[in-house]
Parts: sequence; C-alpha cells; structure tokens
Amino acid sequence: MKILHTSDLHVGKKLMGRERYAEYRAVFSELAEICKSEQIELVLIAGDVFDTYTPSAEAEEIFYSGVKLLAAHGAVLVISGNHDDYVRLTAAASLAEELNVYIVGNSSKCIKCAKREGAYPKKSGFGWVIFANGRGERVYINTLPYPNEARFKEGKTDESFEEKMARWLALGEEGKTEKLPSVLLSHIFVAGGAVSDSEREIDLGGTRVVPLDMLPKCDYIALGHLHKRQHLGKNAYYCGAPMQFTFDESGAKKSVNVFDLTENGVQNFKQIEVTSPRKLIRLQANGVQNGLKLLEDNKDYYVELTLNLGGSMLPAESAELHLCENLVSLKAEVGGIITANSVVSNKNKTSSQIFSDYYKLRYDKEVPKDLLSLFLSLTEEE
Repeated sequence: MKILHTSDLHVGKKLMGRERYAEYRAVFSELAEICKSEQIELVLIAGDVFDTYTPSAEAEEIFYSGVKLLAAHGAVLVISGNHDDYVRLTAAASLAEELNVYIVGNSSKCIKCAKREGAYPKKSGFGWVIFANGRGERVYINTLPYPNEARFKEGKTDESFEEKMARWLALGEEGKTEKLPSVLLSHIFVAGGAVSDSEREIDLGGTRVVPLDMLPKCDYIALGHLHKRQHLGKNAYYCGAPMQFTFDESGAKKSVNVFDLTENGVQNFKQIEVTSPRKLIRLQANGVQNGLKLLEDNKDYYVELTLNLGGSMLPAESAELHLCENLVSLKAEVGGIITANSVVSNKNKTSSQIFSDYYKLRYDKEVPKDLLSLFLSLTEEE
C-alpha cells in the first residue's frame, strides 16, 4: 500500500503576528498534487492539525477543505496532537468518514468501518485499525494520539508515565492477531529527537520523554510533535512540519515521507520536499542602505534582519525599512549591543521562556527545573 506521512500542520499559526492562511491553503493543494502524482492510497497525519485549542473559523475551513482534497486520492487518517482540542477536532468525524477521512481524538473509540473505493478501514478496535485496498493488501495501524490521562478519561494513579505509555501502546497492539505490515502512528516526544524554537516545551523536564526501545515492533513508526525532519533508530521517523515556523529553521528543508508498505516491509522510501510555503531567512547587513538592498533581493522570503550600525537609527530610516513587506523582525546592533530598535516581543517565545525570563528578572537567578516542570504541567504545554 502506498502511504504518505505528514504532521504538525499547525493551521492558523502566525509568524510574529502575521497571518499565513494563504500558505496553509497552498500546502494542502501541494500535498494533494503529491498524492496524485505518487498514487497515494493512505495519508497519515500525525497530530497538531491546529495551532491552538480554539482555531479560527478560517483555520477550520482550511483544514476540512484541505483533507477533502487529500481524500480525493485516498483514505486519510488523522490523530490529535497536544495543540489540538481532541473533542473539537473530532466533532465532524461522522461527516468526515463519508469522505474516507478518519479522525482519532483518543483511543477509547473505534473507527467506523465501511468498504469504499480505494483504501478503507476494514477492521478496528480501541487504538488500532486495519486498512485494506482493492488489491486485497492490508496494513495494521496502532493509533496513539497525544497521550495524557485527561484525554483518555483516566484518573490519577501511582503509575509512572512510562508505565502508562507501555499500557497505552499495548492497547493498540491487541488487534495484531495475524502477521500484517504494521505502522505506529503517534504524537509523542521520543528520546533523542531534536527540537526547534517553534515547539512549545514538550518534555516537562524529561518526565514525558518516551524511550525509543519502548515503541512496539512494526515496519514504520510515523511520529508527530517535532518540527525538524529526522530519523531515529531503525524505522522511526519525524517527517517534520511542512512549513518553517521560526527563524531558527532558516535553510531547513520541509518535506513529507512517501513509501510503499508491503509484506516485505518499507520499500521505495523517499522524502518529497514541500515548496509552496514562503521560506524564512536570517540576514545581516552593515548599515540601513545595505539592509534595504538585502530585503529587495530576498522578496520571496520572510526576513529577520540584523543591522550593524555605527550609531542610532533615525526614525525615517526605521520607517523606510518597515515599508518592506517581507521584513518580519528587525534588530539593530551598535558596537555589538542590541539597541531599542530591536523588536521586543513575547509572541515568538514559548511559555517556558517567558516564565524563565520573568523568574530571572524577579529573583536574579535561573528558574529551578522542578518549578519549571510544575509550571509547564499546569499549562499542559507538553
């Protein structure tokens, strides 16, 4: 069966206050073209569909219109991430199923099975589903959305997080009554994964990290949560977000994973670059005029510009720079010191960074790790 793996769409996420709706629409259109050209039968979306629990109406319209485009070429299986309100995300699940789109908000509900043209869910249980196609090929998928007790309707217990994870993962393995090509589809932070500035704090000081060797044996592990594409162990993949969200991702290629899953495992694996979103770039120039030239030469990019100045910037010079549509962030340095011309904003900071900055300002020392973990657990930025 031909499969496409993507994740962390974060529909509605802004770039330092700037809307990017047109880019999200372009991403879905590009993914649909990839599905068509690669003859994809099953699309896996590994969580964080939206950027917030309360996405705008336009963000929701973009997502549902987008998955409809994908479903024109094959089945679509979506799980919720930590940024998604799983109840809200699955509100339209019954209607979505009619389009061959299946949304898993938690592991306590089974996917409705019905035979459809192309790939379709043939059998399902709590935390798992078997997809089949017209050629009789079948694929077993363990579906584990972002895991915590509240989402799985569980009370607090004396179990450690690792013990709970082992139990939740085992639940998704219970349907393996015969040998089939298999996938784990999950939204978790696996030990060894590399983070970027665009993820909110996710490991709670290490307490929510999942050891790689805890994951079940399967042919392909389709992960979401981390925005950098990366390969862990033998067959675990973060495909990464399809868009650049922060300037530390400048230069990073964005892509989706495409592969055939057969009785012999994963074959014809490749990463197909996603090119439709606008790229982010960090630039540095000596003086305002050189900065303006750089902005003109990089019109197709969103730019974070750092200017090296011999003196303070004049208001007219700052105004001229900000007339450039592609300038997102302006930093000015005089003798190596960032001046008041820099954009000071918390919009691009994680809650952890904001809390840490406040604590250091208030108490003149770094925030203790246990206090930071407690704060993050209250904000559920895990």
